Amino acid sequence: MFVLSVLLVIAAVVLYVVARTSDRRGLKAGAAATLVAGLFAGTASMVYVVSAYEVGVPVVFGRVGAPMTSGMHLTSPFTSVTTFSTRPVDLNLSDKDVVEVRSSQGGVMYVEVTVKWAVTPGKAVELYKLAGSEGAIQQRLVYPDSREIIRNVFARYTSEQGYTSAREKINTEIGALIKERLAPRGIDVTTVNLRNVKPSDRLQDQIDRKIQQQQATERALEAARTATAEAERRRIEAEGIARANKILNNSLSDKVLMNQCIDAFKEAAAKHPVYAVPCGGGTGNPLIVDGTKN
Repeated sequence: MFVLSVLLVIAAVVLYVVARTSDRRGLKAGAAATLVAGLFAGTASMVYVVSAYEVGVPVVFGRVGAPMTSGMHLTSPFTSVTTFSTRPVDLNLSDKDVVEVRSSQGGVMYVEVTVKWAVTPGKAVELYKLAGSEGAIQQRLVYPDSREIIRNVFARYTSEQGYTSAREKINTEIGALIKERLAPRGIDVTTVNLRNVKPSDRLQDQIDRKIQQQQATERALEAARTATAEAERRRIEAEGIARANKILNNSLSDKVLMNQCIDAFKEAAAKHPVYAVPCGGGTGNPLIVDGTKN
């Protein structure tokens, strides 16, 4: 724009000189219009507008100036401005960028993470010096640091913890470490979302075998508990029977046995006419019971 303004001013001077030599009013009017256009272009080249949700970093002859917030700014014609968006940006570590991690046991897993980050306006100059552009910030700072931290955190946990039980804890730890690493550089990490953890095929086979072993162990323990309970039941039952027999043995006498024998054969004689049997184990007199009489 500045070069255009210079060319327009030169053209206006040339037209004015020609108009004076030829005394043509039309050329004078054209020279005036060209001069106005040149001055307008020159003024526009010294005005820079930073859009909303952006911050600009001015550079004049290799010197970096103070950050420019959103709005209109007056600059020299030789100033170049690099802008950075202050809106949150998503870094998706998935698909071809999925992070391969190893647990403390050496198991391989594939982790998908989304890191939401934004430029801190007050740190725009430092970020410009470190990266140079918004795209370079993500590729040179956010991307490699996030992958490194994710690998380091998973390396402190077992495969089972990383795959199931400690995922929430791991996600919180990764988010805190990424924020701590990038905040001094002017990058505000707002959210870290651990979306998916997928074990490798080899690790999945190991997990399946471990689950099968645990199930077999649980079945064996249950069978042992059942056998123990059954043995205890039988012991208690045997002790009860033994105590009952002891009580019965102490309470029996020859007269009681004789009486029970007589009652038993009375019941039998109710179905058959006559029985002639000895009672008392073959000792004493025989007992004759006529079942036809009461």
